[in-house]
Amino acid sequence: MCGSLVGGSSAGATILGDYLVRGDTATNVSMMGDHDEGMAFLKGVAIDQHLLRLNRHFDLIDVIRARPDLLGIGLDENTAIIVEGDSFEVIGQSYAVIYYHQRMLDSGGLFYFVAPGDTYDLVTRQFTRPGATVNPGGRVVVRSWPDPPSDASVPR
Repeated sequence: MCGSLVGGSSAGATILGDYLVRGDTATNVSMMGDHDEGMAFLKGVAIDQHLLRLNRHFDLIDVIRARPDLLGIGLDENTAIIVEGDSFEVIGQSYAVIYYHQRMLDSGGLFYFVAPGDTYDLVTRQFTRPGATVNPGGRVVVRSWPDPPSDASVPR
């Protein structure tokens, strides 16, 4: 089976998810806009792009809080994922970032980075780093995200 490339180059990556982030017709700043249906190439997934380059790594938190059924995948520039079956591999020069309401870092972080060469299982929601002597995925624990502070903003 041949893999499929999901690139980090703007709307072309975002539209491949089930949920369309930044789909507002007035602005690309709104994460949850008036168009929210992607092409669903990746079911149950929301993809954001230009993640680190444009300092957007906190933006998907609001989407996943509002839609905890989704897996959020953030792709930085010059970075992509190759999807084969129920998993993907990160390729490129930077990172993919994972947001899943039922997983967080042991330190309380709501998202975590997966590097080029890492693989992510879309079913088990776990990643592996080939050849790693220490498992960086061990810091990711099965724990629901805490509720936001009462003064937190509503998803944009």
